[in-house]
Amino acid sequence: MARYNGAVCRFCRREGVKLFLKGSRCLSAKCAIDRRAYPPGEHGQNRAKASEYGLQLREKQKVKRIYGILERQFRKTFKLAARKKGNTGQSLLASLEMRLDSVVYHIGWGASRSEARMLVSHGHILVNGKKLNIPSYSCKINDVISISSNLQSSERILGNFRDAELRGVVSSWLDIDKNNFKATVKDIPQRDAINILIAENLVVELYSR
Repeated sequence: MARYNGAVCRFCRREGVKLFLKGSRCLSAKCAIDRRAYPPGEHGQNRAKASEYGLQLREKQKVKRIYGILERQFRKTFKLAARKKGNTGQSLLASLEMRLDSVVYHIGWGASRSEARMLVSHGHILVNGKKLNIPSYSCKINDVISISSNLQSSERILGNFRDAELRGVVSSWLDIDKNNFKATVKDIPQRDAINILIAENLVVELYSR
């Protein structure tokens, strides 16, 4: 599976908003966008005003970077969302939120989506009692997500969980049992429960060109 393994702080600077790709660092004085609030590169401070296409492209790139997926997988997810009834943009975001790595992030076990993806890939996450190491797995209503017993006493996991509310990632569509280290998917996330600054209509317009 292809993955981007380079620097990620420049992504926030390029999009002009905090994408929260590095957990607690994004809330500290070390945050790159707080220190240099302009796009990276030699001409970052002198870029021309974006065209309509440019705005649509930037919004698509922003969504991809938030969820940590590359173009081919993102396009596939969009096509599946376009086949569903209702608003395509909202269906797209709901599909991305229901990915297993995103669910683990919303539970609070990972400080970032990339850390949550690592927990899944390394076999530390169980779905309905069975180990599952596929980050892109699409969770369903009533799925029970739990973490392996050997990590339940991990200071890193416990610290991430305590900080989850501060990061604003706890979601109403999950029923979290913090004492037993598990969560149940109660519902498909609606747009008002998806707390990211995205204009999904621009992504739909881009793929409709």
